[in-house]
Amino acid sequence: MPTPDIWQKSSYSGGGEGNACVEIATHPTHIAIRDSKTPTRTTLTFQTGTFTTFLETLKSPHSTAR
Repeated sequence: MPTPDIWQKSSYSGGGEGNACVEIATHPTHIAIRDSKTPTRTTLTFQTGTFTTFLETLKSPHSTAR
């Protein structure tokens, strides 16, 4: 039986109920990301190494992903 995902909210989720943010769940082989406002919808899933590249790209001053 698979273990349930343990979702963690972003430390940047802000005040209030803190439900306007992203959440991540880590696994040995991948990382899943979901919108905390709609947790039952589809998640983004990355292989562990690919997730690091994804974050570095978003942080890049030349990124158009913003």
